[in-house]
Amino acid sequence: MSLIIRVIVNALALWAAVYLIDGIEVATQDTTEQILVYLGVGAIFGLVNAVIKPIVKTVGCLFYVLTLGLIGLVVNALLLLLTNWIAGLFGVPFHIDGFWPAFWGAIVIAIVSWLASLFLPDGNDD
Repeated sequence: MSLIIRVIVNALALWAAVYLIDGIEVATQDTTEQILVYLGVGAIFGLVNAVIKPIVKTVGCLFYVLTLGLIGLVVNALLLLLTNWIAGLFGVPFHIDGFWPAFWGAIVIAIVSWLASLFLPDGNDD
């Protein structure tokens, strides 16, 4: 259940990024298809974050310390661009125009995900 909630939160955060940031777009007009695109890209983004982000954080630990964590913004933007590339491999109509839209989009996604985490259970309420 936690996995489904994470995908939905990622999808909502991606929707907010598409809505707020020029240069990030979903190229479909059908509402049902848009929802499926957001859920698909949310799943891809969650998988990229679960697999690659810990590796990058471990390898780049010194950079995180030296930049007081600000390198994390760049890492998140690059992970969003990787998500864009993977979505393109699967023919998903999700597109990011470059680094700066990905940078700002990653910030929006982080903020929306954080806000959603305040209102949703974390699964540790045993």
